[in-house]
Amino acid sequence: PGYKAAKYDFILISDSGIRMKEDTLLDMVSSMADDVALVHQMPFVCDRKGFPSVLEKVYFGTAHARIYLSADFLGINCPTGMSALMRKKPLDEVGGIAAFGQYLAEDFFFAKSFTDRGWKLRISSQPAWQNSCTPDIDSFQHRITRWAKLRIAMIPHMILLEPLSECLMLGVLAAWAVSFLVQCDPFAVYLVHLLLWFLLDYVLLCIVQNGSIPFSKTDFVVAWMLRECCALILFIRALWEPDIKWRTGTFKLMWGGVAQEVKTKL
Repeated sequence: PGYKAAKYDFILISDSGIRMKEDTLLDMVSSMADDVALVHQMPFVCDRKGFPSVLEKVYFGTAHARIYLSADFLGINCPTGMSALMRKKPLDEVGGIAAFGQYLAEDFFFAKSFTDRGWKLRISSQPAWQNSCTPDIDSFQHRITRWAKLRIAMIPHMILLEPLSECLMLGVLAAWAVSFLVQCDPFAVYLVHLLLWFLLDYVLLCIVQNGSIPFSKTDFVVAWMLRECCALILFIRALWEPDIKWRTGTFKLMWGGVAQEVKTKL
């Protein structure tokens, strides 16, 4: 109903748990250009207390930010529906938001419908500040696993590419390759790789935070190590259990991202 009642050129889709600053919408509108159909915000999190919040901030400020910004730089479709400003007319041309009701990740397909017709996407200078209830580690990991399931269904070749983007897996391959080429200790190469990756991740987090980090360096080390060690485990879980529990239903994802609800057996 809200979409049908909209009468202006742009519509804003935002999760209820996103905290907006006073100039957020102005920043997004300023990023819109004549050839741009969608301006999106990179997901991040507000400062909150507790180690689960530290883990969440480390994930969104390092691993997720690295992939998100790299994809945007390369022109790869990466928007999330947490906070996005879109042109209404190009969306109406393909049936409006109702035409995307068959997808769980409709945000991805909004963007795809734009780029398929020559429109561009642009990332806002401000992140999307998630401000939902304080998370726990288990629910956070289930959330990451659910996202992995969506990526696998929408872009099947991610089954091979995503593990190769992780620090620990890349370190193993780099250590083997360098030791083969120059006959050096692969363990030493692996340690140097981990150290450089760790330092660059901390720098990236500081840039995304755009201010002081609200936790200690010790908390960062522990959260970073936990995130990296769990990454491949969560990805394997996503492959092993492809069905997605969302809200009150369970959905099976078909190749291409179309969702079919799984009926509960009585």
